[in-house]
This record gives sequence, C-alpha cells and structure tokens, in this order.
Amino acid sequence: MEQLKTIGRELAMGSQGGFGQSKEFLDLVKSIGEARSKAEEDRIVLSEIDILKRRLLEPDIPKRKMKEYIIRLVYIEMLGHDASFGYIHAVKMTHDDNLLLKRTGYLAVTLFLNEDHDLIILIVNTIQKDLRSDNFLVVCAALNAICRLINEETIPAVLPQVVELLNHQKEAVRKKAIMALHRFHRKSPSSVSHLISNFRKRLCDNDPGVMGATLCPLFDLISEDVSSYKDLVSSFVSILKQVTERRLPKSYDYHQMPAPFIQIKLLKIMALLGSGDKNASEIMSMVLGDLFRKCDSSTNIGNAILYECIRCISCILPNPKLLEAAADAISKFLKSDSHNLKYMGIDGLGRLIKISPDIAEQHQLAVIDCLEDPDDTLKRKTFELLYKMTKSSNVEVIVDRMIDYMISINDNHYKTEIASRCVELAEQFAPSNQWFIQIMNKVFEHAGDLVNIKVAHNLMRLIAEGFGEDDDDADSKLRLSAVESYLQLISEPKLPSLFLQVISWVLGEYGTADGKYSASYISGKLCDVADAYSSDETVKGYAVSALMKIYAFEIASGRKVDVLPECQSLIEELLASHSTDLQQRAYELQALLALDARAVESILPLDASCEDIEVDKDLSFLNGYIQQAIESGAQPYISERERSGMFETTDYHPQDHHEVPSHALRFEAYELPKPSGPPQASNELVPVPEPSYYSESHQPVSTSLVSERESSEIKLRLDGVKQKWGRPSYQSTTAASSTTQQAANGTPTHSDAGVGSSSSKPRSSYEPKKPEIDPEKQRLAASLFGGSSSRTDKKSSSGGHKPAKETVNKPAAVPKENQTPVQPPPDLLDLGEPTATTVTAMDPFKELEGLMDSSSQDGGSSDVMGLYSDAAPVTTTTSVDSLLSELSDSSKGNPHTYQSQTSKGPNTKEALEKDALVRQMGVNPTSQNPTLFKDLLG
Repeated sequence: MEQLKTIGRELAMGSQGGFGQSKEFLDLVKSIGEARSKAEEDRIVLSEIDILKRRLLEPDIPKRKMKEYIIRLVYIEMLGHDASFGYIHAVKMTHDDNLLLKRTGYLAVTLFLNEDHDLIILIVNTIQKDLRSDNFLVVCAALNAICRLINEETIPAVLPQVVELLNHQKEAVRKKAIMALHRFHRKSPSSVSHLISNFRKRLCDNDPGVMGATLCPLFDLISEDVSSYKDLVSSFVSILKQVTERRLPKSYDYHQMPAPFIQIKLLKIMALLGSGDKNASEIMSMVLGDLFRKCDSSTNIGNAILYECIRCISCILPNPKLLEAAADAISKFLKSDSHNLKYMGIDGLGRLIKISPDIAEQHQLAVIDCLEDPDDTLKRKTFELLYKMTKSSNVEVIVDRMIDYMISINDNHYKTEIASRCVELAEQFAPSNQWFIQIMNKVFEHAGDLVNIKVAHNLMRLIAEGFGEDDDDADSKLRLSAVESYLQLISEPKLPSLFLQVISWVLGEYGTADGKYSASYISGKLCDVADAYSSDETVKGYAVSALMKIYAFEIASGRKVDVLPECQSLIEELLASHSTDLQQRAYELQALLALDARAVESILPLDASCEDIEVDKDLSFLNGYIQQAIESGAQPYISERERSGMFETTDYHPQDHHEVPSHALRFEAYELPKPSGPPQASNELVPVPEPSYYSESHQPVSTSLVSERESSEIKLRLDGVKQKWGRPSYQSTTAASSTTQQAANGTPTHSDAGVGSSSSKPRSSYEPKKPEIDPEKQRLAASLFGGSSSRTDKKSSSGGHKPAKETVNKPAAVPKENQTPVQPPPDLLDLGEPTATTVTAMDPFKELEGLMDSSSQDGGSSDVMGLYSDAAPVTTTTSVDSLLSELSDSSKGNPHTYQSQTSKGPNTKEALEKDALVRQMGVNPTSQNPTLFKDLLG
C-alpha cells in the first residue's frame, strides 16, 4: 500500500510537468527566469544556497531527493555561484549502483571538478570498476568522465582498460574509447605513443561513427608528422568517395548531405597530405571534382563543404579544371546577398590568388562592393585580400584606402595591424621616396605610438642615405621636402612621441643644410617641441641632440652662434634635471658651445650619420699597454677555457703539461690512488671532457670533437647577426610575390577528368544579379586591378575562369626509384574477414651470420600496418627475423643510421693505444667514471 502511495505521488508530480522534480525546484527555475535584474537573481540563488546547505546536512536523505539536490547544485553553478559544499555528494552518487543516479553523478562531477581537483582521486577507483561493467551504458558514462577528469598522472591507471574497450562489441563504446585515447594523446603524447597503431586499425571499423571519431586523432597526428601517413592517402580518398556515393546509413545525413562533418574532416586531412605531393594530388583530384558537382549550394552545410574543397585545392597541387570549379564556387559566394557567403568568397579568393593571380580580375566589382560594405568584418577580410594582391601598379590606391580605414576605426589592435601592413607595402612597392615619406608621415600621425620603432629607424635611414646613387641633387631635394613637411606638422598639437623623435632627428641633421632656414628658426622650433612635451624625456633628449647638431654645424662653418633665450633657459633647466641622460646632454651642449671650429668639426662632422664605423674586435690598440704590463710583472690573461680546466686530449703531452692556476676551479681527486700495473708513465690525471650524448646515435663521440664543440660554445657567435653600424641597403626583405614558385615537370593528365558543370544542380539561393555599374567603382577597380572593369564577370562558353598555364603550380618530379605501384583503394567501410598473410620462416642462425659478414645485403622491412587495410596481401617476416635484420643493418652501416663504423671487429693497434692511455692516467677509470671509461674504450 505504501509503495502504491509513493507511485501515485510521483505520477501526480509528473502530471504537473515536473518530470519527476518537486514543485519547489520548478518554482526556483520559474522565479529565476522571471527575475528583472541581476541583483534579484543573485538574491534568489543565495537563498537557494542556504536551503541546500541545510538540506544536505540532514541524515538519511532519499536517493530521489539527493538526485534533485545535485541537479539544483548544477543549476547554481551554471549561474556563476559557488556550490563547492555539495561536490562530495556528487562524487558519492557516482558510486551508486542505480544507472540513473550514477549517470547523474558523473554528469555533475564532470561539470563541477577539473582534472587537478583534490576529489579526483576519489573517483578513479569507481571509474576503473565501471569500465569493467557488463552494462555498456555504465561503461560509456565512465568513458565520458575520463575525457574530462583524467589528468597526466592518472592516465596509467585507466589506460589498459581503455585499450581493451577498443574491441568492445558495442560501437558506442568503441567510439568513446577512441575519444578517450585522443584525450590522452593531447594531455601526454608519450603515454600513448606506443598505441598510435590503434588509430589506424579503427579507421577500418565497420561502424561509420567509430571511423569518423578516428579522423580527429589522425588529423592531429598528421599535422605533427605528414610523411609518416602518406600511405593512407588512398584510404582517405576511398572513404570520401564512399561517403559522397551515399553508401553510409541515412542516419548520417544532415540536410540531405551525406555525413557532411566526416567529409569536412577528410578534406582537412587531404589538404595536409597533398601539400607539395604530386602523386597524392592526382589521387585526390577525381573525388574533389565529384564534390564540386554533387554539393548542394542552396544549404549552409553544402556551402561549408564547397568552402573546404576550395581550401583543400589551395593547399595541394591542383589541375586547371579544379581551379575552374573553385573559381565558379567563389563567384557564387561573392554574388550572394549573405555576408557570411561573401566572407567565404573573399577568403577563398585570397587563397587561390596565390596560385593564379589573374583570378581576381573577373571579380573586381564584387571586391569593391565588399570594400564599401558596412559590415566591418567583411571589410577587414577584403583589406586582407587587397594586401595579398598588392603590386607596384596599384600600391598607391590600396595604401591610401588602408590609411583612410585606419583613421576611421578606434580598435588599437587592428589599427596596429593596418599600420604595419601599410608600412610593409610602402617599403616593398614604393614608386618614389617622396611618396614613401608622405605615407610614413600619415601612418605616424594617425597610428601614433602603435607603430614599431624599427619603422622610425628605417625612415631616418632612408632620408640619410637618399636614393642610394651618386645623385646629390635628388638627395638634397628629398631631405628638403622632408624638412618642409615636418616644419608644417610640428605645430600640430598632440603628435605621437615616436613621430616627434623622427622630426627632431631630421631637423637636427638637415634643417639648415640647404640654407633655406636659419639656425635660429630651427632651434626655436625644437625648443617649442621640448617645452610642449616636457613630460616626455625621450623627445626632450632628441630635441637637445638636434640643437647640439645645429650649433655644431654653425660653429664648424665659421658663423657666429646666437643662442636664443628660450634655448638658454632650456639648457639651464636640463642642467639641474633629475634625469641623468638629459643632464649629460645639456652639459655636452654647454661644453660644445665653448669649443673652436676645428674641434667641433671633428666631434660632429656634417652629414656623417651613415658613415661606416670600423670596430676593432681584438682591441689591438691595447697590445702595447699589455706588453708593457707583462714586462712589469703582471700576470697574462687566462682564457675562460683554461680557467674551467678543460683541455683537449689530442694535445695532451705529459712532459709539457702545466699546472692549472690556483685561482681556477679544480676537479681532480684529493688523493690519486697508486697505479696497479708496473708501467708508470705519469701520475697526472688527464683531464677529459664529459662526453656528449645524442639521441640520434649510440656511437661514442671523440673527445677532440667534444673539445672543439665546447671551445666554439664559449666564443661570441656573430653569424647572421644584423649589423648595427655601417651602411646596409634600405630595401626590406619581405615576402616577394604572391605567386607560388612553379616546378619544372608536366601537368596532371588523367586525373583531370570528371570536373565539369552539371545542369541538374538545384537552383542556388544566390542567383547573379545585373545591377547598374557605378562609373566611380569602375575607375577604382581599374586602379586596383590594373585593367578595365569591362572584363568583369565575362565568361567563355565553357564557363568559369581558366587560368593560364604558366600560373598553375606544377608539382616536382618524383624519382623513379621512389615510385610505388598504386593499389586499388580498399573499401574501408565494408571490412570483412582479415586477409591471411604469408609468413616466411627463416633460420635465425643464418641471420646471426650476417652480423659478421660485411658483404651481406640490407634486409627489407615489412609494412606492419598493411595488415590492417583491405589491400592485397603482402609478405612479412617473423618478429625474430625482423629484429635480427635490424641488428644486421646497424652492424653493416645502414644508410638510415646517423653514424657508421669504418671497420668491423677488434683493432689490436687501437686497443693497445687506448690501454696505454689508461695506464698513463694512473687510476682505475671504472671506479670513478664507468661511462667515461666505456666511451674511451669504444
């Protein structure tokens, strides 16, 4: 009777729409939803927290009630409040035998805890027990918790059980086991490095869901090492072909597209594998052409697959028909009314323009429309496209557009990016130095201190070097134009500090060079700068240095120097400045004014900012002083290598060996043991450097090489260091062109078939429109794209854009010895019985003979992963034979090893020489350093 009453109450509660929850919980959700302010919501949640704290302290709480309390705690956490007082109750619920309660506990724990929480240790044992459960739902719940809670330290506790679940009869368990292994690989790659082959095996799983889950870890592995997975190209192409042919169950369709997310992941993987690989690109071309024909462009998911195809084509070595199909898809994107599709079209056009620069000409007006679109994101993407397609003929229009956009935005992060791009384009494609200076002035004026300081140094160097030719008139005109422009800008308020530094330097160097402006006029302007920006010590320092140069040039030329009153007051103020830098500059200026013309000319010569300065690295001018000091009894300089007590053993001679100075560190033993053998050559210990070990080689490294390497490490290496002084060329070495280098071999032939237009495609949601073309846009397009806009959107009878032959990337030729016969792609989704393999039995003692036989041939290696594909059976060797073959290869100097032995067998002469060397040491080497002893004896 009591049970019937309980059931009746639960049914009544469910009839109220609570799905088993109490009315109290439903009222909580309703009151939070109706809260009109954050303060009111916080008041309701804090009241609920107090209630739950009291309820959870009650004894003997029914399981149904505890389940509701845990759900309410989850609701509190989701609203941003702390519910840590109830975490332990969620952990306890994971131990319950009831499936519903256990899954609720796992759900709450994964939301409450992170992988480093102290309570994780309490659920590891529960997870291990649930992984062995007969109920696959319990196993799935445990695997879900593993993906969220297991950290690097607890991976070994559950790893063996997760690997066993890869062969579980339920596909849901196998899929979640793959996800758990993927999580382990991301957290600790070394812990699952020996299990990578399991991902290859699961790629052949009969269930498409397991196969799709395997693509995620394989994508990460291929991103790290592409060459190790080149053999899977045909497998991925076969899977994609089966997906596009709708051979998967209907349950994987999304908006009538067969398994679109599997297709997208496969296209990402193929883009990695086909990059720079001609054979892989030819294998992929057929299925990519089929995708362009079959994709439904009227749905978002179909457009997503088309966009991923364009990205894949931009990475591999495509043929002209694929480029034509990609250009058609981009044209549809750009003509759409959707901003998202326009964004995809601009991005795809920016990718294909690297392969075929002429492809942008047929979309001139579409690009201009995107450039004037009110959508800021689309406008920024269009500027990225213009940046990629900039050349010397359109650099002025593009840079002017970029500067106008930079002035209109307030985002400092993106303003910095636009400024850096303007500077880069101006440095690379500047038509004249005057135009470059004008652009730099605009960038400095509007971008302010967001510009990199190297840009300012490059500008000053350009003005100092001029055109780099012997045309003095052109250089003087350039400097005069810079001075005139800066004198106009210097009166504007709130100029950036970096720009003021450039202005001060230019006025100091060339303000009075042509005689157009007097020294008093320029010095007055500089004093005004120092007074206006009195809080900026850097600007004041540049201004004082500029004043020093102006007065020095006047004194050197024999003219009388009249120091303005404001300049004199500035000098007196800086003489008492708290900044030691400004104080020193002021004292130097005061001292310079008291010198004669000859001394001033030698201190600050005219226009000598680009003169080469010879640096004596060896300090040879001190040789006389050093020799005199040594003759007077001073100790000679001891190099760092000698101070560390390290000597080369190849240069060791017992009779010539000098004692290490007493102030150096000594590493000898306190008492040397007596020699055990009769021959006693010397009682001195040969200082031998510690051997260096490399993971690539197990051969002992000679001590002479070690000493040479150590001696090279203590020296200052100046290879590749940018010269700070001198007269380097101005031209920046940025990325040269937007076109990819072309290879020398032929274009693909047989793989071009299958890419064409289909008349049975559904009508797209973005049909091309024919609006009236604005003449202003036509002129802008002509200036941007270097041609007439009348060619826009004109297509040949075949349709689409056909790039010229010289713009298509031609893949490099593959040596004949590296070519392997292409086997028919396996049907990976229809895995039957495993193919029997032929095992060749070999005598291991015959293989052992190969260890001493120098004329034996290298043994072949077997492709173990061939066992997991549906390809033709291959011949493999036993594991013992493989091991012996590897040993034989290493002893015979296999070309895959990094170092090879020059001789086989013991060498009597070398053994005697090493034995004599050890006896000279006078000690038992194995007692002090057995590793060093092994290295000496080989």
